[in-house]
Amino acid sequence: MATDCIAQLTFLCHGNSRPVIAAFDAPHASSDGGAMLLKAADHALALTTRLAACLGDRRQPGKVQHELIELLRQRVFGLACGYADCNDAARLVDDPIHKLLLGRDPLSGAGLGSQPTLSRFENAIRRSELFRLAATLADVVIARQRRRLGRRARRITIDLDHTDDPTHGEQQLALFNGYYDTHCYLPLLATLTFNDEPAQYLVAAVLRSGTAPTRQGVIPLLTRVLPKLRAAFPGVRLRVRLDAGFADPRLLNFLETEGLEYLVALPSNARLNKRIRRLLGRARMLTKATGERVPLYGETRYAARTWPHKRRVIMKAEVIPYPDRPPKKNPRFVVTNLGQCPALVYALYCERGDMENRLKELQHGLASDRTSCSRFAANQFRLLLTAAAYLLFQELQLRARRTACADAQVSTLRERLIKVAAWVERSVRRIVLPLPQAFPWLTTWRRVACALAAT
Repeated sequence: MATDCIAQLTFLCHGNSRPVIAAFDAPHASSDGGAMLLKAADHALALTTRLAACLGDRRQPGKVQHELIELLRQRVFGLACGYADCNDAARLVDDPIHKLLLGRDPLSGAGLGSQPTLSRFENAIRRSELFRLAATLADVVIARQRRRLGRRARRITIDLDHTDDPTHGEQQLALFNGYYDTHCYLPLLATLTFNDEPAQYLVAAVLRSGTAPTRQGVIPLLTRVLPKLRAAFPGVRLRVRLDAGFADPRLLNFLETEGLEYLVALPSNARLNKRIRRLLGRARMLTKATGERVPLYGETRYAARTWPHKRRVIMKAEVIPYPDRPPKKNPRFVVTNLGQCPALVYALYCERGDMENRLKELQHGLASDRTSCSRFAANQFRLLLTAAAYLLFQELQLRARRTACADAQVSTLRERLIKVAAWVERSVRRIVLPLPQAFPWLTTWRRVACALAAT
């Protein structure tokens, strides 16, 4: 039987002629051996180096044991490896791989920062530093895509969306939201899509109060990102896609003033429902004849009372049949300045639906909703740290093209490439990481490592 002194367990299972003993006594070993890929991705992007340069150190020099860049890297790499809380630091303080990620000797190097140290680090952030961090994250993403695409970038699509981040304490600005029926934050996220590629690259993450209007922060965010994109990709066409919650006259005017293409969903109202009535009637007849939903598309010129002029509105009429209840009307409206046929315009708008997968990756794969600090600024900092960890995984996704992990999301990439048992050996000249020979994703791991300049 395992005890605090004897860390082993014995299994007596059928099919084994001898007992199987699991002993937790292997020194200099880690379950995160694949995290060297994260360090290589960080080196390729210079991500944590640039982020650390945004921070000021106001601590007394004689009392500093952990440099700011080490604390930042500890949090970013920890988040990427699946350790969302500062409390996890107690379990990783002597992990040889995590020491190696911070540039320390994996065997004799000093331990990592403790939970109190990391908590003080997060809560010492200032508003001006948050602005610099957000700008640097955007710069890193845009510079990476410029190196990858250069002049081949013809169109960049900016998708913005928000999600709920439930809170369970006394966090600042964690207010009650009636729609989500909970106290929460409402983070706003922005991604970039290049040309006709399916990938969406996170470029901004802004934490907002629980009662923030959907449109809040959109224009300031675009005001910061648009000049960076135009400077990096001269002459590129810029397109913005938004759901119905963002349909605000000031935002539409801003998009037109900036010369942007846009596709913005509109909530239905009496006037729009009247204009789509005939199209819905045709869709109902087709559904009744075929027993299946048959979407029909049309367009109209429409101006709300707060709009300065009429705009093109794409209409989608659809009737959804149900076997046990009456069919349901499903009208949809999208305001746009694109000139393509209505069906194609609506299809282009629907591609923004993949943004939901980015939100799920951040929440479920990297615990972006673990905003449990009492200070709002500290929680915004946590969100930016999570975004930085996500950028590392997006770099791995880029390097994993034409491999078995080409379309893998964060949780799958972590499971396949990061969570690898490793033994750490050190000699005078080098550090060796013996990895399992029977590792099922060995070929993919090697290809990604080589793509990150391993030789």
